[in-house]
Formats: sequence, C-alpha cells, structure tokens
Amino acid sequence: MTFKVTCYGVRPNEVKFFKKLNKYGYELNLVESLCTHDNIEEAKGSDAVIFRGNCKGDRQNLEKLASWGIKYAFTRTVGFNHIDLEAAKELGLQVARVPSYSPNAIAELALTLAMSLLRNVAYTVDHTHGLDFRVTPIMFSKEIRNCKVGILGTGCIGLTEAKLFKGLGADVYGFDVFQSDAAKEVVTFLEMDELLAQCDVVSVHVPYFKGENDKMINADFLAKMKDGAILVNTARGELQDNAAIVAAIKSGKLAGFGTDVLPEETKFFFKKFDSLNDVPDDDVQELINLYPKVLITPHVGSNTDEALSNMIETSYDNLNEVLTAGTLTNSVLQ
Repeated sequence: MTFKVTCYGVRPNEVKFFKKLNKYGYELNLVESLCTHDNIEEAKGSDAVIFRGNCKGDRQNLEKLASWGIKYAFTRTVGFNHIDLEAAKELGLQVARVPSYSPNAIAELALTLAMSLLRNVAYTVDHTHGLDFRVTPIMFSKEIRNCKVGILGTGCIGLTEAKLFKGLGADVYGFDVFQSDAAKEVVTFLEMDELLAQCDVVSVHVPYFKGENDKMINADFLAKMKDGAILVNTARGELQDNAAIVAAIKSGKLAGFGTDVLPEETKFFFKKFDSLNDVPDDDVQELINLYPKVLITPHVGSNTDEALSNMIETSYDNLNEVLTAGTLTNSVLQ
C-alpha cells in the first residue's frame, strides 16, 4: 500500500531533492507554501505531514490532521516550537525532528555577513553599481586577522564558524555554559561580559528558550559590547531586541548588524511588500532603512544543497523507522 506524505514549504528548487532522495517510495504531495489554516486541507488523504520552520502546527491544524487519521506530524528542522506538542500528545500524533544538519550552512552565512560588514562590501558595491568608482573613507577597514571574534554558543554551528574564522587568522573567543573539549581546542573561553567588551565581531548561536532568554540581545547587552563592533545573529529572532539594535546602530555603538532571523518572522519572510510602509513592524522598517550597515537575509542559513539533503533524508528515515520498527529515535515528545 502506498504511503502518502504531504510536505509543506517546498520551494521550487527543492522539488528535485525531495524526489531524488525518496528511497522509500513514498507518494509525495509537495506544497510550496508554508502550512496555514487556509491550506491545511492539502494534507487530507495523507498518512503523514512534514512541516518546515514557520509552518503553523497549532492545535487547530493538528486536530484536523488527527480527524483525517494522520498519525505523524514531523518537521524537517532542528527547532520544533512551531508545533503544539501538548496538543499533539493529546491527539495521539507522533512528532519527530531533524536533530542536526550541515553546520557549515549556517556558519558560512554568519561568516559571510560578518566579513561583508567588516569590509563594507554592500556599501562599496552600491557605489560602483551607481557608477561611482571613487574610494571613500568608509571603504577603509581592518583585516580579520587583526580582529578578535567572539562566538556565543559553541555547539556544532558555533564551533564550525569558529574554525572558519580561525582559518582566516582571527583570534577567536567563545562563551558557552558547556565548554566542550572540541571547542577548547579552537576558542579561548571567556565570561560573556569579557567577550563582549573585547571582540570586534560577535556571532550568536545560542538556542532560544521561550520565557528564559527572550530579547537577550538588548540595550544592556549592546552597551557591554566594544564600540564599533559588528554583531551577527543567525540563531533565532526572538533573541534580539530590534529597537535596541536600531538605537545602537544609529548611535555608532555598533558598526554593523547582520541577521538571518527576525522576531515573529512569518510576518515578513517569504512575502514581498510593495513599499517600506507595508512592512508590518516599525522597528523592522528602521532596520531595513539602515542598510548597508544592517544586512538582513530571509532565514536562508540552511538553504544549501547539503543542509537540504540532510533535512529530507532524516525526515524520510524518521518515517521509515516508525513504520518498520515502531521506534522513533528523533521524537520530540516525552
């Protein structure tokens, strides 16, 4: 019997990966848009769904899945805060995630944002694009090998970025509540305040815990940073206080800010606005206006060939495991 899987948030460039990696022969229903209340009906008649980040896996949608006999509501992401786990448990749905994928994908983007800000690439390219080839004082910069780089969170992604920066000759420091032996070989661990005060570049890879570290990157955090430093966040948007970051950029406290995430990012990402005034958040409007000192990418850190393959393969493996062995190693339900 054919096992049908509806996959939400499948971008056009991802379709061939979903088909090529389908070694178990699932019948695939690939939906380009993220899962919402309006398109949950796309899953009707399926045996399982695979969400991506920012899909709406709330109680309302999960109740519909359960009413159609769907037992598996998986996500092809590390994070799973877009799925109501309490509701899933009550409804008898199983939920699994992808515990890891290519750390290089996010680490490389964080490095690219940092280096682009350090060398004022966006500013300079804008000038030449406008046919102005004069060299201005803003185009002057430090070399990364003469900089101190701080990595907040030295797990797989943070450690990978630390190695990349170290390979470029930078002095690399780290902060983490758990100081792994692997990280100790690459970074010099400091207390948070000491790292912020010393580093020219600070890159954030801290996991987000709702109610515990919301808006961790706030006015107090920014005040502790070295004057003229660059800040990069490719972790979670809920960690940052946009208003405080705007103020730090305007005052010159921060020389630049690069981010691949925003708080409540489903309001912005994957949408096209006709004008700046249509962007539904004043602070985000301000961040956009601060380009090229602020560089925003629409959560594309994992949008690489290897990371995508990891996500799809693990998601398919999760389904195969539960169907053939009755176990679910990557379950997120206790």
